Amino acid sequence: MTLFKGAGVAIVTPFKDGKVDFLSLSQLIDWQISSDIDAIIVCGTTGEASTLNDEEHIKTVQYTVEKVNGRVPVIAGAGSNDTAHAVYLSNQLEQLGIDGLLLVTPYYNKCTQKGLIQHYTKIADSVNIPILLYSVAGRTGVNISPSTVSELSKHPNIVGIKEASGNISQVVEIARYISDDFALYSGNDDMVVPLLSIGGAGVISTVANIIPKDTHTMVMKYLAGDTKEAARLQLEMKHLIDAVFIEVNPIPIKAALNLMGKIELEYRLPLCPPDDKSVEIIRKELVNYGLI
Repeated sequence: MTLFKGAGVAIVTPFKDGKVDFLSLSQLIDWQISSDIDAIIVCGTTGEASTLNDEEHIKTVQYTVEKVNGRVPVIAGAGSNDTAHAVYLSNQLEQLGIDGLLLVTPYYNKCTQKGLIQHYTKIADSVNIPILLYSVAGRTGVNISPSTVSELSKHPNIVGIKEASGNISQVVEIARYISDDFALYSGNDDMVVPLLSIGGAGVISTVANIIPKDTHTMVMKYLAGDTKEAARLQLEMKHLIDAVFIEVNPIPIKAALNLMGKIELEYRLPLCPPDDKSVEIIRKELVNYGLI
């Protein structure tokens, strides 16, 4: 079961006065869908899920499901370094009518590949909706090896992976191991077309927060056979991608959205606003791309 093909946005969680800004979130969702985004991924890394308490996390997902109202798939983050907590969140979010779950590898306490298999299997056995694995060792310290992906892909509820290792050799190796019905999504905005070239289904994107239509078009052009235009779009957005990762995600992308007038510039500690030099680089690339 492929949850979606195309571009899914790892949507930010706007804050205002220390609380989730549901009005801004509503406007972002409508803008994303009107701009042809193919899926909305809520409460992931870009959504600052790590500083949302469970009540806020569940309420934000519930609001997103209700606002989207079936227009595109909604995939909710429920990862944790505590398997029992991941099971709890997954069960709670499943009841809200989400289309799937995105589960990042356990972080800080780390684990072996054997532990990863047991962790993901425990969660997958506890739900009846599709699950995407999420490998981003640069943030969690834990990589999902190609052989582990192969083993986990045998579980009927585990249907794909967001691969954000940045290691194209590893992605190619994963592609060798998986079947055609297991979806491979890029977790790196600057590697979408290369990943599509080895059978990828699309991207779960940060930069789509500010260029949803172009991100969607890039993937769809490739899937339709217009690889030259897809490559052109990938290269055209490279400087913008670099700008929105100039500091740790989601600091720059929220600053970009603020410069575009879409959200307040508010984070939760330990994240904080970017420095002035970073803001000027972000502003410059937004101007160059025609976004402001």
